[in-house]
Amino acid sequence: MTNQARAGRLSAQTRLGLFYVVSYLGTGVSLPFIATYFRSRGLTGAEIGLILAVPMLARPFTGPVLAVWADGFALRRTPLALLALGAAAGYLAMLVAPGFWGLLACWLAGMTCLTTLTPLIDVLTLRRSRLDGFNYGVPRGAGSAAFIVANLAMGAILALMAPSVIVAWITTAAVGVAVISALVLPADRVHENGAAPGRAERWKGLGGLLRDRTFVLAVVTAGLIQGAHAFYYGFSALLWRKEGISAPMIGVLWGVGVAVEVGFMWFAEPWRRKVGPEKLLVLGGAAALLRWSAYAFTPPLWLLFPLQALHALTFAASFMASLRLIERLAPPQSASAAQAINSALSAGFVLGVGTLASGPLFDAFGPRGYLAMAAMGGLGLVGAVMLTKRAKRS
Repeated sequence: MTNQARAGRLSAQTRLGLFYVVSYLGTGVSLPFIATYFRSRGLTGAEIGLILAVPMLARPFTGPVLAVWADGFALRRTPLALLALGAAAGYLAMLVAPGFWGLLACWLAGMTCLTTLTPLIDVLTLRRSRLDGFNYGVPRGAGSAAFIVANLAMGAILALMAPSVIVAWITTAAVGVAVISALVLPADRVHENGAAPGRAERWKGLGGLLRDRTFVLAVVTAGLIQGAHAFYYGFSALLWRKEGISAPMIGVLWGVGVAVEVGFMWFAEPWRRKVGPEKLLVLGGAAALLRWSAYAFTPPLWLLFPLQALHALTFAASFMASLRLIERLAPPQSASAAQAINSALSAGFVLGVGTLASGPLFDAFGPRGYLAMAAMGGLGLVGAVMLTKRAKRS
């Protein structure tokens, strides 16, 4: 039996879940540990921060361009496979890249390809979940669970092996994503009603999205709520260590955040549909305002656990709401570009700016730097309320 035949016996939900699992096995190592590899290559903290920030800051430009390119193919899985191979090539080249500029170029190429996979696979999964009647959060949540596994596994591996194993791991994961894309993912067409429109027509569709005020408000709102995690991602572990919390307990706290994220995606689907994406964004913005304000005043360990549980709202709820809202606002022929713009802003530009700002905030204000994140969450809350009012009028 051929690989294609075996793949055909699997449900679409299972095949998409395999994609997310293998993809997040790579992200679960690259996100927490790639700085360790860069440090082993002799880079300074400032150089590492710049390398990490550049792909995020470039995403508002690279994301839509690659999404328009991807919409020129017949099948959705074809550009996914090509982008995964591009990511693998960028990562592998880091092993021989000369110095700061070489590593920056390789990381930019690898991460640009990899992060473009996310909105493209989300378009496919959202469509399949609607047609086949399964919960989008199940395959996506499986990816978050794989993130935890990879994180724990690499922590143990690094006690025995050199940091170059990090690059080997994420390269292998990217190759695995390419294989799954080509041989396992459903053969859904990009354009169901004939051939792909020309490049000019696809760019025209992108321009139409950017002229839609409700679409832009939705993207900016989601970006503010998601970008408000920047200080937490970059400096929560350092601040907790200064407060005397042990490294294993910090791992537990991070694990609580990811666990509630997975639980929300797996089990809250009926409630999510009842509430609607606009109100979910309101909850996400309100939770961000509360969570980051509380963190600014060094809460005790016992209070950190319920605050970490708010990750279900600050991240999972706002993430799921933005996907559904963008899917609803964008015409089918612009679905890839719409999700790419959403991802480029929320997980790209806003988070990148927040990451760059977090270093000086940490140096100058310590935990009070979280107040800047609370302000971002508050602005996101205002945007979510405006979206709710627009939805009621329509």
